Amino acid sequence: MSQSSTASNTLVYSGDNLYSAFALWGLLYIQGKDLDEQVDATLDRLLVEFGKEILEIIPGKVSTEVDARFSFDTKASIEKALHIIDLYKSIGIGKERILIKIASTWEGIKAAHVLQSEHGINCNLTLMFSMPQAIAAAEAGAFLISPFVGRIMDWYKASMKKEFSPSEDPGVKSVQTIFNYYKKYGYKTIVMGASFRNIGEITELAGCDYLTIAPALLEDLYNSTDKVPKKLNAEDAKSLDIPKKAYLEDEALFRFDFNEDAMAVDKLREGISKFAADAITLKDILRKKIEQAS
Repeated sequence: MSQSSTASNTLVYSGDNLYSAFALWGLLYIQGKDLDEQVDATLDRLLVEFGKEILEIIPGKVSTEVDARFSFDTKASIEKALHIIDLYKSIGIGKERILIKIASTWEGIKAAHVLQSEHGINCNLTLMFSMPQAIAAAEAGAFLISPFVGRIMDWYKASMKKEFSPSEDPGVKSVQTIFNYYKKYGYKTIVMGASFRNIGEITELAGCDYLTIAPALLEDLYNSTDKVPKKLNAEDAKSLDIPKKAYLEDEALFRFDFNEDAMAVDKLREGISKFAADAITLKDILRKKIEQAS
């Protein structure tokens, strides 16, 4: 059974026809503001209504993302997150069922730290591609991180011009490394592998805290008769020889070590740009609806 899900600009945009009623309802909610503010307010409300619908189906939490434009602005990320939580509260949904989804930039990780430690708001740090990001996220007390397995593999496949078996997959290895580090040092942050390209990547991560899997791959798994042995074990990780590092209070070290990973730098930039582009596309749709309603 699905435990958690995501309400994002990308998903709402892909379901624009289905959720046009939410958008139109939102227009009534934000009357009296200028056009840009109307668009922003309508999008926020649309994401929250989308999240509400998901929460009526699943027993767990829903991730609602902070606008990717704020990926390098800690203060703006915090303010947007608090606003999203207030919107959920206004329709009777408590913060315990919400994850605030933020890109794993330095600024995003610091925002998550404040939200977790000062406001008790759980965060999903996404676009996770490297150990410096993962370690800083755990130090920040993030509720959950989303390492993107397939996107990591995509980069290495293009860069090295080669195919990878599931056991050699760089994305799989990244999640294995993060999982073992967290369990070695007792971090409570949940590791949720994401962005899978095939079921081999999924089965290689059997034992991971959470996995988010597309419906097509779930069907492939359902139809498979292969055994799926547990590959990741928290108890085994405790005996591994893994050096401990610290980043949360050392921005310069974080930025330097992150910058040394060309894949992570490239994929983080790309991911933020794509998230931002999806938001712009959705805002353009909402802008037209508002103008037509005026």
